[in-house]
Amino acid sequence: MEHSSLRSESQPFGGTGGPLNDTRRSSTGGSGSGSGSLNAGSAALSVSESMARSKEAIGTAATEAMNSGASDLQSLRADLNSLKDTVTTFMSKAGNEAAKSAREVTSTVAGQVSGVASDLAGKGAEVASAATEQAKTFASELENMARRNPIGALAGAVLIGVLIGLMGRRN
Repeated sequence: MEHSSLRSESQPFGGTGGPLNDTRRSSTGGSGSGSGSLNAGSAALSVSESMARSKEAIGTAATEAMNSGASDLQSLRADLNSLKDTVTTFMSKAGNEAAKSAREVTSTVAGQVSGVASDLAGKGAEVASAATEQAKTFASELENMARRNPIGALAGAVLIGVLIGLMGRRN
């Protein structure tokens, strides 16, 4: 009796009987020893079937993941090639626009420099003309002064000669 109470206490886990329960039954010499080995065999078969199904499910999931990854990679490559073409087109257009802007700026600057140069040339000609006129006026004034005061003109000429001589000795 004592052994039967042990069996009933050890079977709350579904009553299928694990390896521990099977060895107890066979060691006690009870009448249920044949059904215990049958349960162990079916449990081993059930475990191997579960393992096979799990392995197959994992293989299927891995194959699907690889196929999905391959298609995603191919899509990513196509997107990158499209992006490369877009960037190339953009850079080409940007380069053309930059060259066009540079030509326009160069043309504008050249026109402005040409205008400034011709203005400077005109003003230089005016300054040269004014300097020539003043030199003529100064020469005529000296001539008039020499006619009015010939002795002062000679004294001034001697003084200028002495100054030029002193400056020549220093060098």
